[in-house]
Amino acid sequence: MELWTSLGSLLGLIAFVQSLMPPEFRYAFSRFGRFLFDYLSWYNYFDVHEFDGITSNELYNCVQLHLSSSASTSAQRATLCRAKNSNKITYSLARSEKVSEKFKGAQVWWQHHIQERAAQVSIWERGSDEKRYYSLKIRKQDRDRVLADYLDHILNHAKQLQHGNREKQLYTNAKNNYNYHRQPWECVPFKHPSTFDTLALDPARKEEITNDLQEFMRGEEFYHRVGRSWKRGYLLYGPPGTGKSSMIAAIANFTGYDVYDLELTEVTSNAELRKLLIKTTNKSIIVIEDIDCSVNLSDRAKRKKEKKESEMPSSMTAMMAKQMEEEGSRVTLSGLLNFTDGLWSCCGSERIIIFTTNHIDRLDPALLRSGRMDMHIFMSHCTFPAFKILAQNYLGISEHELFPEVEAVIDAGMMTPADVSEILIKKRDPFEALEALIEALKAAKDKPKVDEKGDFTEGNSGLGATDIPEVEVKEEAGTNHADMSSAKQPDERIEKIDDKIDCQNEPALNKGEESSK
Repeated sequence: MELWTSLGSLLGLIAFVQSLMPPEFRYAFSRFGRFLFDYLSWYNYFDVHEFDGITSNELYNCVQLHLSSSASTSAQRATLCRAKNSNKITYSLARSEKVSEKFKGAQVWWQHHIQERAAQVSIWERGSDEKRYYSLKIRKQDRDRVLADYLDHILNHAKQLQHGNREKQLYTNAKNNYNYHRQPWECVPFKHPSTFDTLALDPARKEEITNDLQEFMRGEEFYHRVGRSWKRGYLLYGPPGTGKSSMIAAIANFTGYDVYDLELTEVTSNAELRKLLIKTTNKSIIVIEDIDCSVNLSDRAKRKKEKKESEMPSSMTAMMAKQMEEEGSRVTLSGLLNFTDGLWSCCGSERIIIFTTNHIDRLDPALLRSGRMDMHIFMSHCTFPAFKILAQNYLGISEHELFPEVEAVIDAGMMTPADVSEILIKKRDPFEALEALIEALKAAKDKPKVDEKGDFTEGNSGLGATDIPEVEVKEEAGTNHADMSSAKQPDERIEKIDDKIDCQNEPALNKGEESSK
């Protein structure tokens, strides 16, 4: 009791002496006391404020995201929050709450401070009534060893959490260049459920693709070291219904990137294409579907050969040029090449560019080379391993007594995964569904087949590659250019038959129907 009384008397004496001191002396005494405390203390303290003047402090938000995992497990009191366009709940430390963690063997402590702000005295100050900041405590002996690396770790971890918590978006380029918000892209939430687990593809091929994606996602240092822009190109080709769009959705869900679906027919020039590119974000997937149908990207060597064989009259050339100018895109092959691998392609990082086509042989080889399309993925007909994935998805079975019979006919039937899925979804009973599939596969043996180039091969019956009549156009002496329009009608009829087969994937037409056309 006497000790407390003596201590109170000492504190009172100190306060009385301070009141007699001049202000300058008190200030010097306070500084000396703080210096003595800092010198004798074993710790260093760092404050991370929410605002730096009138601008927000990005480090404060990163610290808050980084500590959300610690707050959810070790904090006695936490604040729950769900931000806009976020798919997860975020934890943050409550007022005066403390947490600690270890980094490279060093112990660090964080505390969240919230103080009442003084009355607003300037129109430039923030309107918040509270002053928030985090204080970091670290031992002096660990400061030089781990502090810089620890702050970098916080920034990287926060970026990963922010990317994972954010809801993926699906973008499309706005018609007439800009929407009413003066933005070239319009977006909706990306909700496609396709994943590599549900994708009807051979497991070995899926593993190859996922490994390539993982190497790309963690390859920032590698791409920087070799002097290449951080991007990757994928070409998906194959007949319709083989799952090219599902593959794109699976890649988006695997990487967590936003998807930019670029409609080239709405792009009027190469300059506009570059503007769309620089308005895309990092960690994104740029998709151009059916690229062979969007703009004229056919092989230039083939075009030169066709031009030498049959020259088009000038009047017809002018008419077609005017029609192309009025109808569609004026994007050129050169503009698209610069888009994928030119100087403008390095304006962002961690981007994936995906092209899809049903006919790879119609594309110019310059578009397909490495550096532009780094990985070519052939989306084939449904194989037996892919069928087992579909059976698990639709029927919930991994084995069945009819599986050997399906395996015996599935390669010869060459049905697309879309056709197999349509049969399985109609029959919920596994036995009935597999019987219907076997019958369909046996019936599909006589239908035309499609090879990797997208060309039809000869089947046992129906309209195969040999069933299309070969029309030879011969220009006799005295034939003027005006008659060439009628001479090219057989070729146009062949193209219409081929397009009809490609787009509708219908059973083969008989020869009587073809001759009537």
